[in-house]
Amino acid sequence: MAVVCSKADWFVLSCSTTLIAINLKQSREPFVFDCAKAEKKPKEANGDNKSAEEGSEEKESGSDRILAFAVSESGKHVALTDDHKRLVLFCTEPSWQCISTRWVVRRCTSLVFTRAEDEVFVADKSGDVYSFSVLEPEKPGELKLGHLSMLLDVTFSPDDKYIITADRDEKIRVSFRRSPYNIQAFCLGHREFVSALLVPAGHPDWLLSGSGDGTMKVWHYETGRRLHSVDLKQFTVDSESTDTEKRFAVSRIISSPDGQHVAVQCERSPFVQLFMVDSETEGCLSPAETLALPHAPWDMAFDSQSQLWVLLENEDMNVLLYRHSEPHWKLCDSDTPELKRVTEALQTQWNVFKGSVGLESPFKHLYKVNFDNMASYLQKKQERLEQENKKRAAANGSKPSKRSKKDNSTVPQNTS
Repeated sequence: MAVVCSKADWFVLSCSTTLIAINLKQSREPFVFDCAKAEKKPKEANGDNKSAEEGSEEKESGSDRILAFAVSESGKHVALTDDHKRLVLFCTEPSWQCISTRWVVRRCTSLVFTRAEDEVFVADKSGDVYSFSVLEPEKPGELKLGHLSMLLDVTFSPDDKYIITADRDEKIRVSFRRSPYNIQAFCLGHREFVSALLVPAGHPDWLLSGSGDGTMKVWHYETGRRLHSVDLKQFTVDSESTDTEKRFAVSRIISSPDGQHVAVQCERSPFVQLFMVDSETEGCLSPAETLALPHAPWDMAFDSQSQLWVLLENEDMNVLLYRHSEPHWKLCDSDTPELKRVTEALQTQWNVFKGSVGLESPFKHLYKVNFDNMASYLQKKQERLEQENKKRAAANGSKPSKRSKKDNSTVPQNTS
């Protein structure tokens, strides 16, 4: 899978083992970082603080594949984690530079910088969240909180007061950042794993969440109150599909910097659904436009100019740029300077993306497995009755004489 983010002047994306950063304003060589060439973990560190699970995990062959990355709000810092459990921190000014390489306890699922950019928080597959200092780049991580199941996304309130976490078991938890053992609220209502979280620009008291149940919900996260729910299946452009049971997980929710637009992407679906934020109605998003795409998208991002970038799984048409011009979103010409820079850089680096084209959904194994217990019970009961009937028939067919002898032996003999 390829993931993209745009902050300040940078268009940053990762795929496989490589992170690529392209400057949208200046014609310069992109910054490329390959985890396969990164610092290796010291051997003496391998034996420290290992549980049985961690020990078995260490023996697995790593792949250097990037699992998650994040860009700070100002675009001055970038962090990534990979399959070898590295946490690599970069600064982007005055030029790109690797500040430190630290190690996380378990493989990561999500990264996020605090709004103050003093810490980066790492959520992992076991449900734990660790914080790592940005100001002290060599300082080890500190455990902050834990869930009982895999964490899939993490974000902060705009004032850094709350840390908001979402897990595989449909829970959204709102905790105090400074004392995460204090839980402010739960946002409950999804019927499948929660895959995406967003506090939209301009609405610091809202939380948008996406799920494997195919819905996006709007919450007042401080109270856990649900404000609005949208079933995204109604916007599908695949009108010829007759598969009503098709899974429809939300893979990404983003908002424009001006706070007017929200874009939603669903796994393996060749469209992006756009909403207008209705400031007059509490928590209401008005469907605006459905962008039909020529190929399935990997990811998408708004840039600092509120333009929408969509990364596609196609070498010849690898990225699209949309600009809002009342009342519609219009596709930008290929000669647009920033689009041209990105397209040329991606074509040069396309060998990085080839192995990720057509990969199975990362959500495939997260769905709940449903069992029809009654049907299973009736089937087993029928099988048991058939087996008993076969045994009874076999017994009656092979031992009738013994039965009769036994019956005759019990009849008293007349000796008179």
